[in-house]
Amino acid sequence: MARLLLLLLLVVAVDMAFTPAAAHERQRNAITHIKGFEGPLPFYLETGYVEVDEKHGAELFYYFIQSERSPMEDPLIVWITGGPGCSGFSGLVYEIGPLRFDVAGYTEGSFPRLVYFEDSWTKVSNVIFVDAPMGTGFSYAREEQGLNVTLTGTGAHLRVFLEKWLADHPEFASNPLYIAGDSYSGYTVPVTALEIANHNDVDRASGGGGVRLNLQGYLVGNPSTDDRYDKWGKVPFLRGMGLISDDLYEAAQDSCSGDDYVTPSNARCADALQDINLVAGIDAGINPAHVLERLCVFALREGDPAGGDTIFTKTARSLLQDDNLHQRCRFNDYRLSYVWADDSEVRKTLGIRDGTIGKWTRCAVLWHYRHDLRSTIPHHANLTRRGYRALVYNGDHDLEVTFVGTQAWIRTLGYPVVAPWRPWHSNGQAAGYTMEYAYNLTYATVKGAGHTAPEYRPKECLDMLRRWTSPAGKL
Repeated sequence: MARLLLLLLLVVAVDMAFTPAAAHERQRNAITHIKGFEGPLPFYLETGYVEVDEKHGAELFYYFIQSERSPMEDPLIVWITGGPGCSGFSGLVYEIGPLRFDVAGYTEGSFPRLVYFEDSWTKVSNVIFVDAPMGTGFSYAREEQGLNVTLTGTGAHLRVFLEKWLADHPEFASNPLYIAGDSYSGYTVPVTALEIANHNDVDRASGGGGVRLNLQGYLVGNPSTDDRYDKWGKVPFLRGMGLISDDLYEAAQDSCSGDDYVTPSNARCADALQDINLVAGIDAGINPAHVLERLCVFALREGDPAGGDTIFTKTARSLLQDDNLHQRCRFNDYRLSYVWADDSEVRKTLGIRDGTIGKWTRCAVLWHYRHDLRSTIPHHANLTRRGYRALVYNGDHDLEVTFVGTQAWIRTLGYPVVAPWRPWHSNGQAAGYTMEYAYNLTYATVKGAGHTAPEYRPKECLDMLRRWTSPAGKL
């Protein structure tokens, strides 16, 4: 009898050990220490994979950092870095996360040191940094067909990712959910948000028992949206910044219209745009990411044809050999991420699966990826008219995606202005300008910021997020 009782207890113990909840808990790779950071991490970090395409074995990799304020109550933000093909780690360590590389203290040949960063969005929100689309960062597919993704397909992948992630993390299922990103993710974010909204509605209408995501809205910064407006906005922006003359501006305005800025339809327009590029383009020494900063060369990986960062130029090599590199060229700070992410100890800590990724690339060229939408303006209209909140913001010194172009496409929505243009403040100073539209759409500029805004003005962008996600919801 005693032996039978012991056997029953063992069976129950084994059954409990393999319940889904226990399995999920074991699969969580919670990281307390990581190479390059001195001592224990002062926040909760978790990494892992979520399979989003079972047929081809496609797995999205993520970094999850809990809110440092109130994890069970604060919003859950899914962050998609731009590109397409830029890793979530880039967003984490260069834009909105609580870690930074100690660039000033770095010496050539040493291992990059990580330091805690105060002005992180994780001060007021939980953030999942996702390596998406497929093939970005540490995301991978066991079969090559799994890399054949589109923009709209990526939206579906991210919905599946969230459904599975929240099934494994049910404690966050009721948190307000926001989809966020910048640059090219001005396309990915509204596509993903609309995919989630539509799926929620279908599930509700059918009485299905699927996971309903608690989507409240979305945020897009320096957002690519529609080339007709993104490219048109550059010319008036350059004029307003004093980088082109009135004559050059008027020549372009007189000869070009609409799609001519994307593909000139006449010789006069093409000549006008070429003249503007000669005096205000990269060859003229203008940095498109921030027109007031010195022009420098990206941190490039030599001899890596599969990566977005491909090969060093002679000028780039000379810059990379400079001991004061961080003072001369902001973008070359990115090279520290390559040293860190390719380290075997780091990969083991992150839980990277052996043989899935060769050299890590911060921003990869996704040869299999297809951009299958011309514009996401209809997505913005659809989402906001259905009651979802939207925050659209620009760094006001960004030439890559100008505030002029962004405001132009917002005007096409035809929404009434409910709170007119005014400054918003951070630390007692004007941090930018904002206006509010009907249908819960807020627009803001970030004064002095480039592409992208949080990298240049992190404290101000944290204040912007804190206020917009607060109960008042206003900047």
